[in-house]
Amino acid sequence: MKIIEKTFNVQTSEETITERDETAQEQTEREATEAKFAAQEAEVTAKATAKAALLAQLGITAEQAKLLLS
Repeated sequence: MKIIEKTFNVQTSEETITERDETAQEQTEREATEAKFAAQEAEVTAKATAKAALLAQLGITAEQAKLLLS
């Protein structure tokens, strides 16, 4: 993956833009972060699906379930 770095020198008002390939460490960190995000997203989806299935099995809406729990 390409990384674009922008540096601004306030003394000279010069802006320097450099493009480089990510390092092995940056790639490993990015992939770990992406995997963690995907796992969290899958967990949230699974919980929402299970909740919807339970409500459908009980034959009540989410609002009715909130009333029962309050």
